[in-house]
Amino acid sequence: MRLFVGLLPPRQVRDELARALEPHRAAWPELRWLNLESWHVTLSFLGEVPEPVLPGLHIRLARAASRYERMTLSFAGGGAFPSARRARVFWTGLRGPEPRLVRLADSLGAGAFRAGAEQADRRRLRPHLSLARTRSGVDVQDLVDAFAAFAGSSWEADTVHLVRSHLGATVRYETIEEYPLAAPAPGERG
Repeated sequence: MRLFVGLLPPRQVRDELARALEPHRAAWPELRWLNLESWHVTLSFLGEVPEPVLPGLHIRLARAASRYERMTLSFAGGGAFPSARRARVFWTGLRGPEPRLVRLADSLGAGAFRAGAEQADRRRLRPHLSLARTRSGVDVQDLVDAFAAFAGSSWEADTVHLVRSHLGATVRYETIEEYPLAAPAPGERG
């Protein structure tokens, strides 16, 4: 099964972001705008994972998540991969404790790899939420500039999700397990 580990922003945050995007969507028909129901922040892409790996994967991911505390995050601005001048993905950035978020992603990816998810992506996290895609590189510099001022509401990430991707004409995501970020925050220890 095709899996990734990620954060799922709350509905009100996704709705706010969708409202901010609405004035821009019609002006960019060459972009395929992703459905807000599927919006997520990928922390570690695992690829195809054999079912026998799941028990060990659950243990490793739960252990990794338990070592990190909740994080306050917000979406802000816009950007594109690989660049704004030849974009294949338009995204909004993530504000918050980026070093901790990157370390969390590294821990989840390493745990998944040790559990047997051999395709686990080991690249350094670049925190973002993908909003639109295109098959050919499109110059979205004007869109990136127009969205630069966006600053979304804060939300608390307190759970990491193991998600299965169901590919087809319509991509569907299914959470198959959740792992709480369980380390006590500074000042809560005692």
